[in-house]
Amino acid sequence: MKIIVPMAGRGSRLRPHTLTVPKPLIPIAGKPIVQRLVEDIAKVAGEEIDEIAFIIGDFGDDVKESLIKIAENLGAKGSVYTQDEPLGTAHAIKCAENSMQGDVVVAFADTLFKADFKLDKNSDGVIWVKKVEDPSAFGVVKLDDYGFITDFVEKPQTFVSDLAIIGIYYFSSSEKLMSEINYIMENDIKQGGEYQLTTALENLRQKGAKFSLGKVDDWMDCGNKNATVETNGKVLGYERENVADYPASSSIVNCLIIPPCFIGENVKISNSKIGPRVSIGNNTVVINSNIDNSLIQENTVIDHGNLSNSMIGNSAQYFGVAREISLGDYSVLDFLSKGDKHLI
Repeated sequence: MKIIVPMAGRGSRLRPHTLTVPKPLIPIAGKPIVQRLVEDIAKVAGEEIDEIAFIIGDFGDDVKESLIKIAENLGAKGSVYTQDEPLGTAHAIKCAENSMQGDVVVAFADTLFKADFKLDKNSDGVIWVKKVEDPSAFGVVKLDDYGFITDFVEKPQTFVSDLAIIGIYYFSSSEKLMSEINYIMENDIKQGGEYQLTTALENLRQKGAKFSLGKVDDWMDCGNKNATVETNGKVLGYERENVADYPASSSIVNCLIIPPCFIGENVKISNSKIGPRVSIGNNTVVINSNIDNSLIQENTVIDHGNLSNSMIGNSAQYFGVAREISLGDYSVLDFLSKGDKHLI
């Protein structure tokens, strides 16, 4: 089995954090979003993964190397393809056509999920869904009395179903899927100005393909700052036992740590209250601060922070008393005079 991961979007709703790091590589509870995604899929698949193919934008060689390493750590071959133009979900998969052989899981690297089931391979495909309050923002599915999908509808403006497609799919034959994707692209069949995967799925269904549902217990968004901070907190809660111990390389002095929290390597925290639901990346320094429900990345300094629902990037410096912020990589926010700072 192969996993195909389209992730070429720039993550504009998560700026400034995605100006220097692609959204799928932003860490949640100490691990990049895309790494968590493929690890969770590998567990659900219940079998060895032969190859993981990533479809990226213009992200640079460092990103490619990171993605290949993620695949190799799962015992799979890593492949990287480039999507030069954002022409739709079907077009993204088309970019990885050379890896589309046999059965595949296609997973768009926008979200994380929690599920506890094994993949049902008795149908032509499985579409993973979650019930939502506002289906007009999603592709949705309609079902027959036996639980098979009868219709795929992209962003319905009138109610047809509240079962939203979360962006994870299993196909028993990637060759059949590619045939439909090639057909809609060769015939310039678009929805909303783009080549949509749901169009190919509907064509397959009309030709007799049977698609069943894969339901998830939780679907966690990483689309913007608030959603990403919330997802970080949820993942910390799910992994409470895994993040209970702090690395020996970290120094925590005169602090109250309220779990669940993730604390990375070589972190220094003093005279502070941290948690609950806080992630602090490697080599970060936190002094004289109260932080809860926040995501702090690597090599950052925080002094006199009083933060909640906040996200701070890599190599940033924050000195002050703001309650809620979103501070990108290499940024400096300074409300303190030089004499008030207590760097270590």
